[in-house]
Amino acid sequence: MSKKRREIPVFDHPIIETHCHLDYLKDRPLAETLERTRQVNIERVITIAVSPENLATVRELSQLEPWIYGTQGIHPHDAESYSDTVEEEIRAHGRDEKIVAIGEIGLDYFYDNADRDVQKSVFRRQLQIASELDQPVVIHSREADEDTIRILGEFEDTLKRRGVIHSFTSGPELAQYALDNGWCLGFNGITSFNKAENVRDIVRMAPIEQILLETDSPFLTPVPYRGRENAPFYLPFVAEKIAEVKELPLEKVISQTYENSLKTFFA
Repeated sequence: MSKKRREIPVFDHPIIETHCHLDYLKDRPLAETLERTRQVNIERVITIAVSPENLATVRELSQLEPWIYGTQGIHPHDAESYSDTVEEEIRAHGRDEKIVAIGEIGLDYFYDNADRDVQKSVFRRQLQIASELDQPVVIHSREADEDTIRILGEFEDTLKRRGVIHSFTSGPELAQYALDNGWCLGFNGITSFNKAENVRDIVRMAPIEQILLETDSPFLTPVPYRGRENAPFYLPFVAEKIAEVKELPLEKVISQTYENSLKTFFA
């Protein structure tokens, strides 16, 4: 008989899911996912745009419930599909009532799905949009620490609201740069993976005042549900892991990351 997985914990204090992809969830009807999400006291959910094809989808999802919000932006995997028309759409909707950030934008040199020079150009163009709209940004950076630092440095004076480097798996140099310059770091189920001590080292390094909780669902399901499709309602396990790694009271982690999320996206 297989060991029964632990029930998802429910905390008295609400938590905020700062990064998921609701339009990618396939395992169950979306209405069921949203109901289960509310049952574990997740107060708000931010669903993330990544491509020209899902900019409008994210806006539509953000209208489903008062507590669902979205972003507008093009992921580095899709940088070669960026165009003036796409940019106009992001600009037009980047400050809609339910849109809280420009993202997911950045650099990915691990998969290299788009030419690196194109990735850098598209990253800069979207950081410029965020600067002009006075919106925070949601950044994806993988195997691109040096160029991410360089490009963010170009926008230090104009990108007033900063944002988050989400699903942080980069090295300590990028982490320190981000923390020193007022960015948050987003952590998810990777923190619970056996071979992710490098990520846990960054969790230890980061002040709790600069940490955000996310699932990045449907990807990166935390232990003890690894192997299943991820969903926002697994977020409590991430909060528990952050508290364990940082040796902080769980209540402190939950309340502080909640305040961090409000400050970053809802101020």
